[in-house]
Amino acid sequence: MTAVPAIALSALAMTAIVALRYLAVSGLFAALTARVRPGAHHGLAPQMRREIGWSLASAAIYGIPAGVLAWGWQAHGWTKVYADWRAYPAWWLVAAPLIYLLAHDTWFYWTHRWMHRPAPFRAAHAVHHASRPPTAWAAMSFHPLEALTGAVVIPVLVLLVPIHVGGLAAVLAVMTIMGVTNHMGWEAFPAALVHSSLGKWLITASHHQRHHESYRCNYGLYFRIWDRLCGTDAGLSVPGRSSLR
Repeated sequence: MTAVPAIALSALAMTAIVALRYLAVSGLFAALTARVRPGAHHGLAPQMRREIGWSLASAAIYGIPAGVLAWGWQAHGWTKVYADWRAYPAWWLVAAPLIYLLAHDTWFYWTHRWMHRPAPFRAAHAVHHASRPPTAWAAMSFHPLEALTGAVVIPVLVLLVPIHVGGLAAVLAVMTIMGVTNHMGWEAFPAALVHSSLGKWLITASHHQRHHESYRCNYGLYFRIWDRLCGTDAGLSVPGRSSLR
């Protein structure tokens, strides 16, 4: 197979993987929400259809560059992804995924704040905030322009920072699960974790729900580090304003 068809096939396959992963995980947590919060989705069927439509478009924007790089990794070793765990010190197996998450969180925080400026908000970010309240289906519900800002992060990192293929899978799993659970409107994680010393540095549903309520606070993705440093951390969702416990 020549390069162009092979690249196209890889991009198509990766798009399908991203889309199916979204449908599986968001569908699972949407069903869980319906079970533990009966009536939470009442009247939201049109909104959830829009969320799914935007998210499937985002899957292509995320999947195409990932597919190109996956082909380049297998055919030409373009990326820093490695399969032999002995290639780097054992501690790097943990350090690399953490670096990826911290870098992604930093990029997301600053691009997210920028998208709350009037012009980019109207042009792109308003699509995400049209979900009122957000549901598990809203995790990838982005305008294509916003999806592009998120799609560049992991491709750039795999070109620059060595990571074991298992560590990369772990990063993608965290991205997916936190993206979905942070939009459900209720806490999937134990209160003991959410309100612990560690939890005060992590973003969960009650922290991100506050962003969807107030807009101008709580911009982070995984961690509250930048929100705390920049004075934009407004704490957890206000009781009585959402379905969060």
